[in-house]
Amino acid sequence: MSIILKTILGLATVSFGWVYFTDLFRNRRSFSDKSGPGLTAIGFITNFLDTLGIGSFAQQTALFKFFRLVDDRLIPGTMNAGNTTNTVAQAFIFMSSIKVDPLTLVSMSVAAPLGAVLGAGVVAKMPRRRIQLGMGIGLLVVALTILAGLTGIMPPGGEALGLKGGKLVFITLMSFIFGALQTIGIGFYAPCMALVYSLGMHPRTAFPIMMTATAMLMAAGSTRFVKENAYDRKAALAQTVGGLAGVFLAAFVVKSLPLTVMKWVVCGVVLYTSICMFISSATKKQLSSA
Repeated sequence: MSIILKTILGLATVSFGWVYFTDLFRNRRSFSDKSGPGLTAIGFITNFLDTLGIGSFAQQTALFKFFRLVDDRLIPGTMNAGNTTNTVAQAFIFMSSIKVDPLTLVSMSVAAPLGAVLGAGVVAKMPRRRIQLGMGIGLLVVALTILAGLTGIMPPGGEALGLKGGKLVFITLMSFIFGALQTIGIGFYAPCMALVYSLGMHPRTAFPIMMTATAMLMAAGSTRFVKENAYDRKAALAQTVGGLAGVFLAAFVVKSLPLTVMKWVVCGVVLYTSICMFISSATKKQLSSA
């Protein structure tokens, strides 16, 4: 079953890659004037953290917004398109190194892209204020999830390698919802990890599930962002190039780090960005109604 899943993921990635890199090449003269090395460094650092299980979307959102590197309206598409290849690499690495129940893995990995396909077309056409509001809510949820884990509120998980019956149906449905939310820049990792823990699965099983489901949904949904011209091409390419280096360094060189302090920092950054998104959304609303 895992071989079939890898084959499907590989084919989906090739299909996305053709659309993505063709679009980048055709529009290479219209790239923004933002710092290439700076954007690439963001891709490297955030994907390094992503491979260690911290996630990358919240940090990328914060950095893009703080340094004004990407228009708020284009942030979701930029992150989805720019990180797809990196996440696929993570998926293959963790599927091969961590054991997890195939049925649970396949169910969640198939449900997530279905949610992404339905969500990407809607998000690509959404007004900037709605995207800001949605990202503000999502980032707040992610920050609270991280905080719950750091303070011991979130269950530490059990020993199960998979789920059956009602629990499997529930987590598959939630994977579909998380896939749709991914398209507005709400990372899949934090809510997925929280759910895996709370349903009694072993914490390590979250990694192949998170990476594979996210890779599948990004390969499926990111094409829509490219076709809708709803992403920043230079920033996305920088995330791909820098991100791949970060993934392989984390997976094969570092492997594990004492991450408690880093998670506290990330939690603070995510909360700050969430507040900024709420403020931006409220400001746009006031200006439009004036």
